[in-house]
Amino acid sequence: MTRSHDHAHAHAHGANANRTRLWVAIAIIGAFLVVQVIGAFVSGSLALLADAGHMTSDLIGLVVALVAAMVAARPATDRQTYGYRRAEVFGALVNGVILVVVAVSVAVSAVGRLVTGAEGESHEVQGVPMLVVALLGLVANVAAMLVLRAGAKDSINLRGAYLEVLGDLIGSALVIIAAVVIVTTGFDAADPIASIAIAVLIVPRALSLLRDVMHVLFESAPADTDVAEIRDHILRTAGVVAVHDVHVWQITSGSPVFSAHVEVEPEVFASGRTGELLDELGGCLSDHFDVAHSTFQLEPAGRAEQEHSWHP
Repeated sequence: MTRSHDHAHAHAHGANANRTRLWVAIAIIGAFLVVQVIGAFVSGSLALLADAGHMTSDLIGLVVALVAAMVAARPATDRQTYGYRRAEVFGALVNGVILVVVAVSVAVSAVGRLVTGAEGESHEVQGVPMLVVALLGLVANVAAMLVLRAGAKDSINLRGAYLEVLGDLIGSALVIIAAVVIVTTGFDAADPIASIAIAVLIVPRALSLLRDVMHVLFESAPADTDVAEIRDHILRTAGVVAVHDVHVWQITSGSPVFSAHVEVEPEVFASGRTGELLDELGGCLSDHFDVAHSTFQLEPAGRAEQEHSWHP
């Protein structure tokens, strides 16, 4: 009971810290977004506008992540027995979709500008304002990343927000490179080329995030969980003779749940050791595999064959 209480307390503390991180990141990104949009129109830079669009998606994604985190903090009820923590996963899903949409939009606009440039229609870009705004954007993104980084390891929701800001950081770096090229050489095509590079970099991260979301929604075992090793640990426990119907899934990232039917020797029931065995099994999963929520159904040896006859 103490172990479960400590885990719940730690999770609540981490959730509060994550919400604070999101608020700070929203303030940083929101304040700079205005500067970036103005800079994009002053300089005429598509790359800067693309980066502003990406930063807008960052801001939307951060707000979605914050709302999801607030919903996830609501307590469990008789209807929502696991609470609302999976809201974080849906927040990450929205972030992933936003990233893909932004990448496609940026790529289409950049290709269009390259085509018109090849046809002789020039588009002058003011390199110096573009460079100044991009440098400021780099600083803003670094600040937001430092705020979000600590929570990104444990929360898929915060990881989605972190990846968006990371993508924008890379985007700012590419805009800086393009601005330097324009200032030093006058090669305005560097602007749409940088935009395409930004789009190309966004897509793999978005797909990686969406893949992780699908793993949770399809109730796959966590990537760092070895189900065979867990089964072996259970079988090595004194009094256990077999284990079946093993299931491991996640409510959200960092919150694995385990259930299994465990066949035990008759002496376990006869001597009243069931409570002791349940404590031992639960402690094994918590200590060795960081699974705080585990459910074991203790059964007499040979029960699996009878269950299979009921469920052919």
